[in-house]
Amino acid sequence: MPIATTNSSLPALIEIEDFFADPHFSSPSISPDGTRLAYLAPKYGRRNVWVRGIHEDHDDAVCVTHDSRRGISMFHWTEDSRWLLYLQDTDGNEDWHLYRVDLEAPDTPAVDLTPMAPGSRVFGVEPMRASPGSVLVWMNERPMFVDTFRVDVATGKRDLHVEQSDPGSAVLLDRNGSAAFQTFETEDGTLEISSVDPNTGDRRLLRRLGGGEYPLGIYPQIVTPDGSGLVIGSYQDSDDLRLVRIDRDTGEETVVCAVDGHSLCTIELHAPGVLPPTVFTSRRTGEVIAARFVGDRPRIEIVDPRYAEVFARLDSLSDGVLGTLSSDEAEQRWVATFVHDREPAVTWLYDHSSGESRELFRPFPHLDPATLAPMEAVEFPARDGLPLHAFLTLPVGIEPRNLPTVLLVHGGPWAHDSWGYSPEAQLLANRGYAVLQVNFRGSTGYGRRHVTSAIGEFAGAMHHDLIDATDWAVAQGYADPNRIGIFGGSYGGYAALVGVTVTPGHFAAAVDYVGISDLANFLRSVPPFARARAANNWYRYVGNPDDPTQAADMAARSPINMVEKIRTPLLVAQGANDARVVQAESDNIVESLRDRGISVEYLLAADEGHGFANPENRLRLYHAVERHFADHLGGRCDTSQ
Repeated sequence: MPIATTNSSLPALIEIEDFFADPHFSSPSISPDGTRLAYLAPKYGRRNVWVRGIHEDHDDAVCVTHDSRRGISMFHWTEDSRWLLYLQDTDGNEDWHLYRVDLEAPDTPAVDLTPMAPGSRVFGVEPMRASPGSVLVWMNERPMFVDTFRVDVATGKRDLHVEQSDPGSAVLLDRNGSAAFQTFETEDGTLEISSVDPNTGDRRLLRRLGGGEYPLGIYPQIVTPDGSGLVIGSYQDSDDLRLVRIDRDTGEETVVCAVDGHSLCTIELHAPGVLPPTVFTSRRTGEVIAARFVGDRPRIEIVDPRYAEVFARLDSLSDGVLGTLSSDEAEQRWVATFVHDREPAVTWLYDHSSGESRELFRPFPHLDPATLAPMEAVEFPARDGLPLHAFLTLPVGIEPRNLPTVLLVHGGPWAHDSWGYSPEAQLLANRGYAVLQVNFRGSTGYGRRHVTSAIGEFAGAMHHDLIDATDWAVAQGYADPNRIGIFGGSYGGYAALVGVTVTPGHFAAAVDYVGISDLANFLRSVPPFARARAANNWYRYVGNPDDPTQAADMAARSPINMVEKIRTPLLVAQGANDARVVQAESDNIVESLRDRGISVEYLLAADEGHGFANPENRLRLYHAVERHFADHLGGRCDTSQ
């Protein structure tokens, strides 16, 4: 609820809980038969899965999971309407297990279908058409190898389906679970794509792709339903990432979908099934029907014209951009969410047979779009001429001149900011800050050159891009040069620490959220299976800590070795169970500052990992962020909390 404020120009303060409590509803998915809807909603203080009839309301829904320790983010329908599956880890450690829920007895405890030793996890789940009642599960019972298992959902029985032969290889299966292609990452990072003979299992090399422009691997990788082709994201001879099909028999490459000047959006790979998908596929046939590309606003391109009418009707439901989408097996009932800067993830049901549609729910019904700040796409050059794309959110109700400003830096770094709802940007704009989110070099979505320009540029040109962004905001008159803060998570936390060490006088306040302080220690601490795939990302862009010369260069780019330069007020937040950026990364920076007599606020959450998922921890964090920036940049603060 809004809180009264004495400032008549800015809108009323919006409570932090309104931005960062769990959404009332999220992640909707329609059942295969089209009769039921599953979604996430709060119960026991955590996100749990609820199921209701497609024509029913939430009052009629049944909560079918009962997790009071940690919220659920990912779940799956099965072909058998009795069972529903979901993934869960322990306190953010990312050791994901697959659990089964009995929808006929929803009060009975969930069954762990993948009991494994600590350090192993589930990486993916897919239905197995050739074996009704079974799903394919990718997991690393052998810590260095991600093998594929066939799991009987009803009994829990599991059998090895495909054994990974090398940590750098992956066998890609067709719709029936048969091997169709294999990818392999060589020691130097070259990515090889081979066909697999369906009769003999023999491999035949089809393509070699350069590695540096694919820092997180080739994405997507979708075997066509008949197994005859592989649909991938490829640059080919372009600077733009395209959707391309490789024929299994001939190796011929054809463009499935491409947009000049725009790259395929691969942000989904950071949270498949949660973030908007790179491609939309038919639930009935498995064929690709549409693709998402990066732009000032995300853009959807139709691949299969037979679905043009469906997408046109969906597009008419919102002035945002299609986000997630599910349909029944008959593809008559569609449930869609929409990306929007002020109306996040509004969910609609569209019935193609009748042409009727209705709004199902809003995740944040208490937020009034009229009081939220629009997000605007902006562009400016870096000092070396590289085009930089960014998003600017300005406070509502006041002149955008000489404002306290927060540079919000995304993680990855192989990810990107895009137009849409950002609770951090909205909170800060409501408190009177201009918020700038820049897709610095190394960000995905803006072409091959933009990504590879970051090689060797940690704490170098990547940081210059951030400084250039704030200089642009000052030159445009938006930002007060004496009241600029920096806030980021993961790589963004590293960027915040670089900001207060490499350019110690530039920022007036900083927030490091699960950020890296020591590049070599960070890389030595990542799980072994992740290091096996580091040739094209961390090793290529930063260095190999096992090489003394490269380790020395990494040390020179690590904030922990420049801590004596820090004089900017700093807030640090860390999850104790973080498997990516271990707790020592934050402990060491905090201890070094405190040993020098410098005060630093440190939020350590014992039940969190790489980011805070539990609502009470998120609220604690953002109350601290609000106070920190209010104290040092002069924005508004809700003093009633």
